Amino acid sequence: MRASPLTGPVTADELELSDGAWLQFVESCPDALPYHHPAWATVVAETYGFRTFALTLRDGSGAIVAGLPVVDVKAPFRPRRWVSLPYTDHLQPLARSEVAGARLVAALNERRRAAGVASAEVRAALGGADAHMLSEGFGHVLELGPDPDAVFRTFKRSRVQGAIQKGLRDGIEVRRGGEPADLTRVFYELHTLTRRRHGVPVQPRRLFELLWSRVVEPGLGFVLVAEAEGRPAAAAFFLGWNGTVIYKYSAGLPELGRLRPTNVLLWHAIRWACESGYRSFDFGRTDPENEGLRTFKQGWGTEERKLRYSALADRAPAAGTPSSPRALQAVIRRSPLFVTRLLGRLLYRYAA
Repeated sequence: MRASPLTGPVTADELELSDGAWLQFVESCPDALPYHHPAWATVVAETYGFRTFALTLRDGSGAIVAGLPVVDVKAPFRPRRWVSLPYTDHLQPLARSEVAGARLVAALNERRRAAGVASAEVRAALGGADAHMLSEGFGHVLELGPDPDAVFRTFKRSRVQGAIQKGLRDGIEVRRGGEPADLTRVFYELHTLTRRRHGVPVQPRRLFELLWSRVVEPGLGFVLVAEAEGRPAAAAFFLGWNGTVIYKYSAGLPELGRLRPTNVLLWHAIRWACESGYRSFDFGRTDPENEGLRTFKQGWGTEERKLRYSALADRAPAAGTPSSPRALQAVIRRSPLFVTRLLGRLLYRYAA
């Protein structure tokens, strides 16, 4: 965010995500993440049936100086909310300056009140009297360079370097997904098994169909599959755009975990990102209570960052409930695979 001043009148506008002016603004922001690209919000909206828009701030010349994508979330028995964006690890408002960013947040709050919306949630820390903290977690980002071997040397020697070398010695092979079935069948089957093992619903298959057509095919993401003993052992979906690769979804077979397929798959992705000129590799959000995952991500030479989510509201929103209560986790773990798929289709929309 540049510190240049913003003077004169500004106007707030709502744009369709398909409006070329929004994409042009996002592409002009060096700190924009793949989540800012309209493709991601469009996939979310089409999967779950949400209305979505970009709230922008224009200066006196009509140029966009700040903006963020927003999803309008309506759910039974819950107040109406605007969320930027659901199912997203972190998403800072884009702005040409700190002043423009502050005025965008004020405009979001004014629009929220005028529309009768209870709260406007943003996956970032916001300032102001009406900003309330919703939750916090950790992000882990690996800074990349043109030499993947130099990046490899930043990994923990025993936990990460050794696991990668073991997986390569044991014959793990990684391939890039080249057809929709690699995401909608190969990955999705592993994903369903992994989600059941964790006791949580699985996202609808429709999400991954749209990710292929809206994200992978235009070159905004990719799928990797790690194979061992003649079958898929692990798979992952990544977003990749504007210098950043995001490790978004991952799944694997526990019986082949001893071969370290996920470590080899991640190294394949990191090496490709280095060679392709990407600047950073984002390992995504980790909840504070998940110490095992946090330790795993710390082993990759990452910088740990505190993530905070905020809500603009006239009073502090009620504390949320766990996304998958213990009773539901027990049911899912003991049920056939179709149960976690069915629960995902029925419930996932309301986790926005």
